[in-house]
Formats: sequence, C-alpha cells, structure tokens
Amino acid sequence: MFKSFRSIAGMVALVTLSVVLTTTTTRASNPAPDNAKQVALQLAMRKLWEDHITWTRVFIISTLAGLPDRDAATQRLLQNQVDIGNAIKPYYGEAAGEKLTQLLKEHITTAAEVVAAAKANDKAKLDDANKRWSANADQIADFLSSANATNWPAAEMRSMMQDHLNLTTKEVVARLQGDWAGDVKAYDDVHQQILHMADGLSVGIIKQFPKKFE
Repeated sequence: MFKSFRSIAGMVALVTLSVVLTTTTTRASNPAPDNAKQVALQLAMRKLWEDHITWTRVFIISTLAGLPDRDAATQRLLQNQVDIGNAIKPYYGEAAGEKLTQLLKEHITTAAEVVAAAKANDKAKLDDANKRWSANADQIADFLSSANATNWPAAEMRSMMQDHLNLTTKEVVARLQGDWAGDVKAYDDVHQQILHMADGLSVGIIKQFPKKFE
C-alpha cells in the first residue's frame, strides 16, 4: 500500500542530517533577547509557529483517521495563518501581512491535498501536490527575504521552509505506516526545527528595527 511513499520517506531520511546542521547553525546565529520587548517578540513568534505545527498535526491525525473534528481543526489552522500575517504588519505594513497570510493559506490548503492524496495512495495527485507545495514554500521564503534580505537571506529562508515541509512529510508517512514511535520522533523534530525558524524571524526583525526594541 505504501510503495508510492518510499521515495518520500527516503528523501525525508536524507534531509534529517541537513535539518540538524541547519538548526545548530541557527542556534549559533540567534543570540538570546536582552530586554523585555525583545523577549515579548520572541515568545509571541514562537507561540504563532508552535500553533502552526500543533494544528497541522491535529489536522493530519484527524484527516488520516477520518475524525469528526477535521473541519474545526482546519478552521483553527487557517486562523493561525491570519495571525502570523497580522504579526508582521507592525513592521512591514498591512499589505505585506495580507500577502503572507495568502501564501500561508496556500501552504495549508496544498498540504491538505498532500495528506488526502497520501491517504488515497494516489501517486499522481501526490506528486502534483508535493510539487506545488514545494514551490509555495519557496514563494514564502522569497517573500520574507524580500522584506529583510540582510537578516533573512533567500537561500537560508528556502532551506528552512523546505526543511519544514520535509519533516512534516515524515510525520505523515510515519502515521500512514502505523510507525507510532517514528511519528512521535517526527513531531519532536518538527517542533525543534520550527522553534529555531521562529527565533530566526524574531532576531531578523529586531536587527532590522532596533529602535522599536530599545
């Protein structure tokens, strides 16, 4: 049943070392905040992205198991994309926040197609959805980099977003295969990676707008 996922599972295994190296580098380049305003931004950003992976996980579980809370989880997950967009508006403006929300909603709706195709074991649809999901991740990365190229270089942002996709894919594959220990490990990896991504975003904002955090 899972032959069509072997290439995905193999790809995810290969990126694990890359993720470890990426998060180690991120930790070294993201100094701890040193005043209350900086701490508040870091905590808020972490909360937003932890909500992102938490409600993505709930959606994955509910969709694959056919649970009745799927629609409620979907709506909460989509609201998170609005919340993330709103969080950058004080720094980059209304239009930028709305654009980020639009891109993130596409990220979620395409991820839903990936999960649905995986559940149906439909390789053609899965390949198509994965291609569009990856392209959208690059769009998100490029959009963020365009707002803060010095602190969010495009190549690094693309790497972080693709790591996020790869680790989320690993989570889906583990659940489909009934690999519960692997599923737990995959979520732990997703969680670690997203915290470093959130911290990278916070540090970038602080560096770009230092006067807002004096």
